[in-house]
Amino acid sequence: MRKNLHTINNQSGMSLIEIMIVLALIVTIMTTVGQSVMDQFRGSQVRNAKIQMGEITKALDRYNLDCNVYPSTEQGLEALMTAPSSCSNWGPTPYIKKKLTIDPWGGEFQYELISSSEFELISLGADKAEGGEGLDADISNLDGDEEEE
Repeated sequence: MRKNLHTINNQSGMSLIEIMIVLALIVTIMTTVGQSVMDQFRGSQVRNAKIQMGEITKALDRYNLDCNVYPSTEQGLEALMTAPSSCSNWGPTPYIKKKLTIDPWGGEFQYELISSSEFELISLGADKAEGGEGLDADISNLDGDEEEE
């Protein structure tokens, strides 16, 4: 029995080197997982912006049915929330809520009437500047369904 007590008393904890190695492994794993999670989150923001553009497009189409024109570039998306004097058949309720005109990065969707039957909606993306690459690229309703990478 004395031998067992003596063996127990001689046992020591982990060395500083072992603790440092374990911490380094944990940091490496967390960095890898964290980056993957952030990439997924940023990709979901792009998808969300495209979904919002689809909803705004539907609202613009309803406006067009009621008013026989799309809002001018000057009227912009505000014409979907406040009745313009140029449309006597507007509403009776707003076509969209203000929060739908804000993209996932906090910027306003930009609207431009290209012709009497075509318009463009643009989100400047995560960088909130024109242009950009990858997930920072501008998103337009005219881009089609190609996935931003």
